Amino acid sequence: MGSDVNFESESPEFEQIANSIKKLAEASKGDSVGLLALLRLLESLHREVCEGLFQESLPDNRQALYALLRDIEAKGGWPYIRRMGLQSFLINLCPDAFDGDSEATVSETNSETEAS
Repeated sequence: MGSDVNFESESPEFEQIANSIKKLAEASKGDSVGLLALLRLLESLHREVCEGLFQESLPDNRQALYALLRDIEAKGGWPYIRRMGLQSFLINLCPDAFDGDSEATVSETNSETEAS
């Protein structure tokens, strides 16, 4: 499990939390229900922090907002939790059904979904 963010530079507490989550995920290896529960928890926490504490802490002047945006850009961009699409889930479930052209199928499905 790789990570693009260096938690050591932020806070030792962040690193401890990240390590605990990684250990829990590794302990749940092979348990899709357990891993799904972990992903749901992470998504819920992300939403709670983003929509609550983070929004409340946003700067109230242009200079501070600009500094925050520069910091976001310099340290890896906006945090995003990607959800696995149904098509990707089905490809993982039965890879033989897609005859090795799964990437094209996913792209076509994503295009159709975005057009809707």
